[in-house]
This record gives sequence, C-alpha cells and structure tokens, in this order.
Amino acid sequence: MAANGDGGAPEATGAAEPARSAEPAGSAGAGSARDPRPVIISTTFRETGTTGVHTHFQQVAQFLREHGTPVKIVTPFSWARPLTYPVFAPRLVLQRVHGTASVLWYRHWHEVFLRNALERELAAAGDCVIYAQGPLDARAALAARTGPRQRVVMAVHFRTSQADEHAEPGRELKRDGRVFRAIRETEREVIQQLDGLVYVTKWARDALLTWLPDAVWVPSTVISNFVAPLPAGGVAEAAEAAEAGQASEYLADLVTAGRLDDRKNHRFLLEALAAACKTGHRLTLDVYGDGPLKRDLEQRIAALGLETQVRLCGFRTDVRALLPRYRAYAHAAYAETSSLAIIEAMAAGLPIIAGGIGPIAELADDGVEARFWPLDNPEQAAVIAVELLGSEEARANAGTAALERFRRDYSAAVLGPQIRSFLLDPVGVT
Repeated sequence: MAANGDGGAPEATGAAEPARSAEPAGSAGAGSARDPRPVIISTTFRETGTTGVHTHFQQVAQFLREHGTPVKIVTPFSWARPLTYPVFAPRLVLQRVHGTASVLWYRHWHEVFLRNALERELAAAGDCVIYAQGPLDARAALAARTGPRQRVVMAVHFRTSQADEHAEPGRELKRDGRVFRAIRETEREVIQQLDGLVYVTKWARDALLTWLPDAVWVPSTVISNFVAPLPAGGVAEAAEAAEAGQASEYLADLVTAGRLDDRKNHRFLLEALAAACKTGHRLTLDVYGDGPLKRDLEQRIAALGLETQVRLCGFRTDVRALLPRYRAYAHAAYAETSSLAIIEAMAAGLPIIAGGIGPIAELADDGVEARFWPLDNPEQAAVIAVELLGSEEARANAGTAALERFRRDYSAAVLGPQIRSFLLDPVGVT
C-alpha cells in the first residue's frame, strides 16, 4: 500500500504490508482446512509497488498462505527479466509524444511477458486457481492455462472499464475512439470466459453491468478490499492523548494520502482550507504522496497563503503508522472504485471527511463514521470540516465508529475467509 499509486487503482497509504489474521501464522483455523491447490496471482503490475491493487493482492496472498493455501505471484517481470527494460522503456517516450501508442505498447508487451511467465508456471501447477487482477491479466491466464481445472477468477479494480479510465480528461484515449472500443471488446470477450468475478464494491459491479449486462451470468461475489489491523498500541495512545487534551500529540488536523494527480483532487482540499481561513479557522493538513501535480500544488499553496498550514510530505512507506497522530482523514477524489486509504484511516480510528460518491458511500456512513462534503463547494466543505474538528466529542465519536466499522467490515480476519472460500470453493456463492 502506498501514498502514491498510479492509474485507476484504489489508493492506500503505506507500503504493501502482509495481512495478519487473528490467528497465528500457519494456523488453519475453524472451517479453513489446508487446501493443496495453489492460487496463482496473475498481475501485469510488479510484485511490490505503490497502488491499492498491490495492497489487495498482497493482503489476499498473505492471508491464504497463513491458512494453508500455497500462493505464487506471477508478473511480466517473472519471465525474461533482462528483456523487460529494453521492451518496456520505450513507453516512457511514447507517453510524451503519443498517448494512444503508449497505451497500446504497455498493454501488448505486458500481456505477452505475463502470458509467457504463466505458461511456464501453469505447465507444472496441476489443479489451481488463477486470481487475475484485471482483464489483460485474465486474458493471459486464459491463454496460458492447460485446461478448465485451472480456474480463472478476476478482481474488478477498474471503474466501469479500463477504457474509461484511459479516456478521463487529460488521459491518453479519446472516448468512443477506436482503441477505446477495442479495449472494451477485449473485456467483453474475456469476462464472459471467466470462472468467477470478485467486485471490491457493489458500485464496481453495477458500473460494469451497465455496459456489459452479460457479466451477470459469471459467478461473482462482492468482497471489499481489506487490510490488517494496526497494532492496538498506536490507536490507543492517540485516543488517550486526545482525551487528555494533548493537542501537541497531533502532527496536523487533517491528513490525506494519494498520488498527486487530477483524479485525487488535492486542489479542492487547498481551497477548503483557504475558505476556512476566511472564517477565522486555521486548519492544518499533511499530504502524503508524489506525482505530476506536485509543482502545481506547491504554487497553489503559496498563492493561497497556506505555507504554514499545508505540508507536502512526499512518498513514505510508514504512513499507516502515522495515521493515529492526526485528527481526521480528508479525501477529495471524485473517481474511485474503492479506497484503501479510507479503509486504513478507519483502521487507525480516524473520522473520514470525503465526497459521498458511490464507492465511498459504501465504505462509511455520513453522520456516523464520516462527514460527506460537496466536491464542488469548498466554502461549504470548510463549514463541514470546521464543525467536525470543532467538537472533540463529535470527532471522537466518529473516530470510534470508524474503528468499529473497520473491525466489523474491512479487517483481514473478517474478509479473508470470504475471498478464500470464493476462490477455492465457489459453489453457491453469488
């Protein structure tokens, strides 16, 4: 998990960490007898990295291993590694001169290398489950598998379609253009051949079904992203400091984490803080992550006179450990499939302030764990943030509710068994 992901992947706040179940490592636990069939995770991403997709499959992999299921992560970099740099590097040039060509180059060569890696792995795997992290990852698995006893299940991390993500304002593709349509057609063909689909939110399921209704016939389940709990001490110490009124224990009022790009909408956070200043309320914010808008945000911070209130902290791998030292988590993204950053903030006992877009509204309830602010009205957003942070009782209650919601709905100990059951024993699961 990391503060600066890329693409349309859900964001997370720290480096990808192993999931920890409530049981000791190696313990099968009730109802989870060891299964000799391996799970092969197929991904066009590197094995470790900074996106929410990395967090998702790393958490799943660790939970499965702890509960007796062998796991192998296969990536394009698992095959012919000396060739990866000369083959993949030209995309960096293409991104600057021809966005559409860069998308095609990325998709073609990552799939080719992944398929070759999977063919080598699956030739000796026997019965297994291939857990693909996207349509290209799934197509490579379908081409490489040796027969139907090597089942292919795909996670839906994308928003509506990967074509739609590439066609967002400022991105590489023209909506409804030739390449856009080709990507959707690939997804149509692949998804209807799958043995299962894992949606990370109901919103993701509904978004896919809007343009591909035939996906309803593929066995599926909705299982949220999940993470391991934070060590109890960190959350408890922050709560004790708050009760004692030790404001110095906090690093800032608000914290946010995510790649510094348009989709994450950091400019809105700055506008909201500036609006709060105009009403006499000085809120502070730490921003974790890196990305193409760093210089733009630095200039905007200076223009709004927020230099002493906002810190751009860059990429750090220990953000999760720092979260309990903030008063609330602020989120302004206007396009998500889910948000691991919000889930991690809830695990730290932080109340959430975010736009109430569909996937976010599934994670937390307005007026309970969260306060939803309008993403087109920084003045009203400032009022909402000031009201929450101005009442320690309201803030603490929302933080407690967030932690309880995490433990109930988003902990690896709760959701790990569900995804294990769907992957290895999907009969009757819909």
